[in-house]
Amino acid sequence: MAAGKPKLAMYWAASCGGCEIALANIHEALLEVDAHFDFMFCPCLLDTKRHHIEALEDGEIFLTFFNGALRTTENLEMAELLRRKSKLLIAFGSCAAHGGIPALANARGLQDVLETAFLKAPGLHNPDGIIPSPCTSVPDGELHLPAFLERVLPLAGAVEVDYTLPGCPPEPEQILAVVRHVASGAALPPRGALLGCTDRAVCDECGREKRGVLAERLLRPFQAIPEPGWCLLEQGFLCVGNATRGGCKALCPSVAMPCTGCYGALDPDGDPGAMTLAGMAAALAPGAPQGKDEAALHTRLREALSGVADPLGTFYRYSLADSVIQTPGDGGRP
Repeated sequence: MAAGKPKLAMYWAASCGGCEIALANIHEALLEVDAHFDFMFCPCLLDTKRHHIEALEDGEIFLTFFNGALRTTENLEMAELLRRKSKLLIAFGSCAAHGGIPALANARGLQDVLETAFLKAPGLHNPDGIIPSPCTSVPDGELHLPAFLERVLPLAGAVEVDYTLPGCPPEPEQILAVVRHVASGAALPPRGALLGCTDRAVCDECGREKRGVLAERLLRPFQAIPEPGWCLLEQGFLCVGNATRGGCKALCPSVAMPCTGCYGALDPDGDPGAMTLAGMAAALAPGAPQGKDEAALHTRLREALSGVADPLGTFYRYSLADSVIQTPGDGGRP
């Protein structure tokens, strides 16, 4: 390990690996990182082991990017270890910030998740109905696996977080801006601040034209080809950019993909699902009720909303773990 430079670490918990790819996508600017930091721990890229981190003095790592939600006891232990060893701990990406995609499992509970994965999955061959256990005896001894937590947690659900860098994943230029700011020695923002994003909506960064048109119904992406240059939500595609914090430069809408909300709710104190639902309702006009036929009105509304095939996964795609919605589990500990 290099001497004299502050230590930089990156760890992945329950995540897909996209955050590491985003870091690698700063390309030659990785040389800047090397110039300013001793990049000494990253399981995806480096061979540093857990015992090397345990041997460090508390606070010896200057900055840790922690990506991924907390799904297992190992994730939880590493969060607690890296909190002790790090001066600055940043929740890096949507999963660490709000639970992300892994936290959608909270809607069903741990037992249902395990049974679906190991007993009910299509094509599965498990005639003995075995579900992996944290401890299994074999002829040569015992095999140990990390236990699943009852609920998926965001990083702040277990340890104190200094800053949050949102996104699925964070955009490389935003990552680099944070690294450069820290390396410059400039004053850091107040603890708890959001980094690498703006306080304006994704819509403010989107170049698509707003025509003031209300959509008659919501469409799923495979049902139509968007008209170039026109607001996706006005065309009926469920784009949640009006309720999502900017900072991504509206990359998804710019290539005709609706925003799914990965940078988090525009109002950090608001409920992301409620904000998304309100934005959708403001852009939808399924037709004025005719007469007093309530059944016909409900039919039109159901048709208009049929484009939302998965309401929970749409409105709380990245945020279920720290939303106001109560889901199965007893607080996250096994």
